[in-house]
Amino acid sequence: MSEQNSDFTRRKFMTASVGCLAAAAMAGVTPSVVRGQEKETEPDKKGIVSRKLGRTDLMVPIVSMGAGAANDPGLVQACFEAGMRHFDTAASYGYGRNEQMVGMALAKMGVRDKAIIGTKVLTRAQLTGVTPAGLKKLLIASIEGSLKRLKTDYIDILCLHDVRDAATVKDEATMEALVHVKKQGKVRYVGTATHAAMADVINATVEAGIYDTVLTSFNFTMADDAAMMSAVANAGKTGVGVIAMKTQAGGANYPNPETLRQYSNAVVNSAALKWVLRNENVATTIPGIGNYDHMRANMAIAGNLEYTDEEKNFLSDNSIKLSMGFCRQCRKCLASCPHNTEIPDLMRTHMYATQYADFHKARMTIDQIARGRGLDACASCSTCTAQCVNSVDIPRKIGDLKLIYA
Repeated sequence: MSEQNSDFTRRKFMTASVGCLAAAAMAGVTPSVVRGQEKETEPDKKGIVSRKLGRTDLMVPIVSMGAGAANDPGLVQACFEAGMRHFDTAASYGYGRNEQMVGMALAKMGVRDKAIIGTKVLTRAQLTGVTPAGLKKLLIASIEGSLKRLKTDYIDILCLHDVRDAATVKDEATMEALVHVKKQGKVRYVGTATHAAMADVINATVEAGIYDTVLTSFNFTMADDAAMMSAVANAGKTGVGVIAMKTQAGGANYPNPETLRQYSNAVVNSAALKWVLRNENVATTIPGIGNYDHMRANMAIAGNLEYTDEEKNFLSDNSIKLSMGFCRQCRKCLASCPHNTEIPDLMRTHMYATQYADFHKARMTIDQIARGRGLDACASCSTCTAQCVNSVDIPRKIGDLKLIYA
């Protein structure tokens, strides 16, 4: 690590503390965990910093492409030319069409050997009712489908999709199947992907011993979540490469107009992304990139993580957390619902529709909710709102969805 970067990593950041979002947001990481990444490069010729992805042999630029919201192969090419090397997709995105787009773009450019492809397989719906004996067969079939769509003979990072509990991570049949596909050479590294009960899933991923990476939601609204901050540090220190998603807490287009009257989209976007990456236990981020403006905004911070004064003001603003209404996917609301509604999934759907403007992914998520009950799974009784750690007006957001998809 260079002397300049060494000085950066030794800064005496303020310690994140429960109930103190402002101080925690400005810090992002405590001095005891800031050295979690083994190696960080000097910015390259394009001014982009790269970090080592845990114990893998991959060096990844700190900003990667979350391709799930993209539908233009030209955008994938532009991201590669801008300096991105890691491209994240999933077998379920667009029912396979997103993988096809990513694979087509990289194959057309002839850069497969320079690109890092990450994809996700086995949704919760696919795993329902699957026996241990059938799991390996299902996993292999899923991988074969992804390989064909991606136009490649190997996947760099394969993650289990939407993991929500430690039991799934440590399931013996699952781990055996993942070890098998690695030995076959069809997958280089395996990991978990989670945006629910994240701390538990991350810690289980570390404890299981077979996983190389973890893809997790992580953003500044979680700064006062001591369990989450500890889990990310645990992964970084033990060599499990941390890839962060939902880094801008649902995108810069927050539904609260007051936020955007005080701060521009550019400030919100850059401050949130820098907060994640100033925690050097995070190797790279995959913010959703659906257009060229997204690409340019995210790459603008790829070589300089120092806060501007405006960004400091944004992260220190005590009103921001409440104004965002961001769902942490902590699932504490579930016990209060008399209808057994998958409230976190509905909140994630709202984020896709109103903040990402990804109506297709939102529709797909609705269709999977509560065994096909969709939006009707919620009776808008409001019993869940009192349980929300971020004081989210859940019935109002579900009402938004009903207006969109009525």
